[in-house]
Amino acid sequence: MNAFLGNIFGGLLKLVFDMVSNIGVEPENFSYYGIAIIITTIIFKFILLPVSLHQSKSTQKMNELQPQIKEIQKKYKNDPQTQQAKIMEVYKTNKYNPMSGCLILLIQFPIIIAFFNVLRDPITYVFKDPNFYATISKNFLWIPNLEKPDPYLWGLPLLAGITTYLQTKLMTGNTQMDPKAESTQKTMNIFLPFMIFWAARSFASGLALYWVMGNIFQIIQQVISNRSLGKIKEETR
Repeated sequence: MNAFLGNIFGGLLKLVFDMVSNIGVEPENFSYYGIAIIITTIIFKFILLPVSLHQSKSTQKMNELQPQIKEIQKKYKNDPQTQQAKIMEVYKTNKYNPMSGCLILLIQFPIIIAFFNVLRDPITYVFKDPNFYATISKNFLWIPNLEKPDPYLWGLPLLAGITTYLQTKLMTGNTQMDPKAESTQKTMNIFLPFMIFWAARSFASGLALYWVMGNIFQIIQQVISNRSLGKIKEETR
């Protein structure tokens, strides 16, 4: 599956690279390869946009049901079987599938891994010809070679960590949780960005560039989505 998807996204990246490289003279500080990664990342995120929007709506729906669920949990705290039956009844009445969030992640995960593999091994999935790949420029702004890790910690590794933090903060900022789950989420909101920052220190810069651009897209999408869902909620009151 990864190889199949990898060839599809590798072909997309090569198509974008060919289109960009035919535009004109290659900019001094922006290689065609770097530009192609950015454009392909944006296309990739647009492909996943319907899934991401469905996930946002699912989270919003869950938030709306939380007061009812908490009331049931309090009322039937000594009767777990009845408590679970009542909660499932709330889900059914409101046409909410509690497994939808997991299904969305299962759909996204192999696609993300495949695209990750494309950028980790561009010769296999994108350019096919090692000699051709060796001749193309791979610089981007301060980075001399997108094959290699960013030489500066304050560059893409730091941006990867910061944008990951902002993305997770926006995704969970309006989510209602019990105190224990909220404490766990706060810990993850700190741990995950730090882990991404640490990993990006040894990633090929092309991978880190993909991660940062993907996060920026997600942040913009989440801001728009949060505002849209907020307006819809106000109008239905």
